[in-house]
Amino acid sequence: MKTLKTLVAGLCLLAASQGAFAQDTKIGVLNALQALFNSDAARVVQEELEQEFSADETRAQELSTQLQDLQAKFQQDEAVMTQDEIRRMNSNAQDLQVQLQLIQERVQKALQEKNQQFLQSMQAELATAVSDVVAEGGYDLILNVDSAPYFAPVLDITAKVTAKLNQNTQAAN
Repeated sequence: MKTLKTLVAGLCLLAASQGAFAQDTKIGVLNALQALFNSDAARVVQEELEQEFSADETRAQELSTQLQDLQAKFQQDEAVMTQDEIRRMNSNAQDLQVQLQLIQERVQKALQEKNQQFLQSMQAELATAVSDVVAEGGYDLILNVDSAPYFAPVLDITAKVTAKLNQNTQAAN
């Protein structure tokens, strides 16, 4: 009986010491995509994309305006239009919608490709920034934000990683 009490007391002491050790563990939570896309490098890429697709955006706005004007004219004149005019107007509206959809699909595909290229090109820089933040902050564990259903905002190191990315990029330039 005495050995059982000693064993239980030893186990309690061991559990308490592990709990004390766990309290000293420094944990951070990181949203890597947010850190990357909030960086200065991402802003440069975003500006390049806006310039590259400005003509497409302008054309899409023109097509949307034409389509709205055509729909408004149809609603206003439908009662006095012949079947031929209605068919022609519907055909024009369909052509405008197809052109608009093609522009949207082309831009969407290009954006996805550019984002993927950016992510791939920044993997090493992200890893370096995370390592630097871990070393400077003395973190023992970094969790991905998606794997933590809840965390206190004080644990979020995303802004620190973004700042380190910006700092490292400026130092490289």
